[in-house]
Amino acid sequence: MAECGDTFQPGRASVPVTKVEISVSCRDLQDKDFFSKSDPMCVMFVKEGLNNEWHEYGRTEVIWNNLNPDFSQKFVINYYFEERQMLKFEIYDIDSNSPSLSRHDFLGRMEVSLGEIVSSHGSQVERQLYSGGKSCGKIIFVTEEVTSSREVATMQFYAKKLDRKDFFGRSDPFLTIKRCNEDSSYTVVHRTEFIKRTLNPVWKPFSIHVSTLCNGDYDRMLRIECYDWNQSGNHNYIGSFATNLRTLALGPGPSNEYECINETKKAKKRRYKHSGMINLMGIEIVNQPTFLDYIQGGTQINFTVAIDFTASNGDPSEPQSLHYMYSPYPNVYTLAIKSVGEIIQDYDSDKLFPALGFGARLPPDGVVSHEFPLNGNMSNPFCVGIDGILEAYKQKIGTVQLYGPTNFSPVINHVSRFASAYRDGSQYFVLLIITDGIISDMSLTKEAIVHAATLPMSIIIVGVGNADFSAMEELDGDVVRLSSKGKFAERDIVQFVPFREFLSGENWSTSQVLLAKEVLAELPDQFLEYMKKHNIKPKPKPQAPVASAPCPS
Repeated sequence: MAECGDTFQPGRASVPVTKVEISVSCRDLQDKDFFSKSDPMCVMFVKEGLNNEWHEYGRTEVIWNNLNPDFSQKFVINYYFEERQMLKFEIYDIDSNSPSLSRHDFLGRMEVSLGEIVSSHGSQVERQLYSGGKSCGKIIFVTEEVTSSREVATMQFYAKKLDRKDFFGRSDPFLTIKRCNEDSSYTVVHRTEFIKRTLNPVWKPFSIHVSTLCNGDYDRMLRIECYDWNQSGNHNYIGSFATNLRTLALGPGPSNEYECINETKKAKKRRYKHSGMINLMGIEIVNQPTFLDYIQGGTQINFTVAIDFTASNGDPSEPQSLHYMYSPYPNVYTLAIKSVGEIIQDYDSDKLFPALGFGARLPPDGVVSHEFPLNGNMSNPFCVGIDGILEAYKQKIGTVQLYGPTNFSPVINHVSRFASAYRDGSQYFVLLIITDGIISDMSLTKEAIVHAATLPMSIIIVGVGNADFSAMEELDGDVVRLSSKGKFAERDIVQFVPFREFLSGENWSTSQVLLAKEVLAELPDQFLEYMKKHNIKPKPKPQAPVASAPCPS
């Protein structure tokens, strides 16, 4: 029997959640590139939802020119003992900047349950990859339970007099950091950039979560290897050394000056000393604030919705229109507004939300506008709650003429003007754009997004209908950071999702849940990246008043 006060959630046992980190490596992958080796990336899918369908969970980085990659980016997933959690891993050879997997060469896949992986107790699990029923390489997993740690370590290394590995010049050195696993194998957790043509490199500072670096264990062995980078992917080993975070935390000095040892050369040469010195230049370990620290400290999330009123949506009086209002089921615009808005509204105290439209001819003179308030009041475009947005949207559909083109930059700049007044972190702005078409003002939209990336702001774009949205995916900078006029966006602030991937028949509630999970997944990280870049700390949580005892009579 449940104790008084227990919370029951259907389909989920009320047990503590364990987070598991999955490290992935591959061996003997197919070579799909004619003049070089494949450039592999691993994509993990999870089977979930009422229809038990595969959904993309995450991607690793791309390892260039390598048929035996050790990916440093991990997959962290909640583990439930009472469920059979099926995972699928697919490997792709990345051939362009497109985030669409269909644009890249497929190298192989395999399916496995999370339980099967974690039952290895820290040992490696090796499985075959298959493509078209044929074996095409191996995939290797190492799993480990993640400790809860907010600590982030920022460190920097430099080297002196490394061995020369290039016949006609100096080496192009980089570092690979590995942590020791429970079975004494090693897993890559970070790679530095390579420095061209030098034997005395100074690598850039890098930050890494302590949980990723050593799972919170300061005494866990770390192996730091130095290589000479080669474009072919066959990097030349210079040497390595061992340390741990407890030693590194002592900072620069004799305890963090390391001889870079090449074991093969040491065994062959009696007078061998080392292959160079690698020194710690600086280190800082800090507790990183969480998204909730800022929210509980008073930061408000401001939600704005912008709706596409262009003619490509179809005549609203016809059932085929994406704006059709007379079905017993909500249209896709209504579903998208409710999916995102009903979650974000909990973080906005006044529940007043600006709602805009674009691409319509407005009465009485028929002028086309790409930035008009749904409630008709430009000086006060706020709607009361999500229901207020939906009511204003319903009324506007009956009073405007759908027209075009599809311009995004005016509504992005509209929200940017408000966000620019709150750079102190007290407020953060989220713009939801719902559209059925391809952007007409792409260059101006890119410029607007690059500017917005400097502000406390994120943009969610939901594509509805069956249009080809491949060009719009360029705005979602997950693979390649967006740029305009030679300037790169300071942060990745755009999340694009085609809604058709989440429509689940007539089960509207399921579609809403799946869409909300996808489009809001990146928001906390985007929020935290802004705060970190601008050195904004969360305000202390307000203390609850302490009840005082009554005075004695």
